[in-house]
Amino acid sequence: MAAGQRWLGRDGVIIRPATTADADQVASVYLASQKAFVAFARLAHSDDDVRRWIADTLVPAGGVSVAVDDATHAVVGMMAISTKDGVGWIDQLYLHPSAVGRGLGTRFVNQAKAELGSPIRLYCFQQNEPARRFYERLGFRAIAFGDGSENEERRPDILYEWIENPG
Repeated sequence: MAAGQRWLGRDGVIIRPATTADADQVASVYLASQKAFVAFARLAHSDDDVRRWIADTLVPAGGVSVAVDDATHAVVGMMAISTKDGVGWIDQLYLHPSAVGRGLGTRFVNQAKAELGSPIRLYCFQQNEPARRFYERLGFRAIAFGDGSENEERRPDILYEWIENPG
């Protein structure tokens, strides 16, 4: 998404680049989503540490977009993307539990595909069946399975990859 670009969907949600003023709401979405959907993977850091990391590191680094309800101005979703060694990454993608099922995750992934191109990779916990189905429905394929020794939560994970028009 180009700097300053805003996209209002039919659902009344704007997706736009995050600003430092969004950091607290981004952290709230991240924490609420983690606790609701991946409670099996206890956070390796305190809520205060997560809030500091989001405010001091994640949002200022760029690549973070937020989904904002146009009526309430509340952040209801967030995604962080990056590029490393020619590969695009979805580093974080979280929706507030009240915003799930509205198509926002798909909008975020489509944005990542448009901005990053192919290939795109991401990690997902093996135990997170709903997220696995979501990514697989959007064309991501598992390319590696981990035992959890490489992530902070120490939970088995999957490395997914999306390649445009795989041959």
